[in-house]
Amino acid sequence: MAFKIKKIDHIQLAAPKGCEEAARNFFGEILGLMEVEKPDELKKRGGVWFEFGTFQLHIGVEVPFSPAKKAHPAFVVENIEELKRHLSRNEITFQEDDNLPGASRIHVNDPFGNRLEFLEWE
Repeated sequence: MAFKIKKIDHIQLAAPKGCEEAARNFFGEILGLMEVEKPDELKKRGGVWFEFGTFQLHIGVEVPFSPAKKAHPAFVVENIEELKRHLSRNEITFQEDDNLPGASRIHVNDPFGNRLEFLEWE
């Protein structure tokens, strides 16, 4: 092949119109992702972008909106036990899942009902 896929640039999750403040609170304040400015031409579409490491998470407005219940991004975390305590302190529920050998993982719904996975490899 004359081409190769090198890495993921960003993940996009859909959200309803008017989602920006809830997204900033959940992804920015609670999960600690850094908001990055959207290009001017894309700002009028709504939504908000975040960055972590060398990746970006884009929250994009979709009308009509329907949350992703099965499809999901999976985020590798350090100290998942502290993440669980942090989520609990912020009244965010999660489901523990021990079905992946060698990993401790949880599933969380974002404020819009999209499924997110967080895991730590042993």
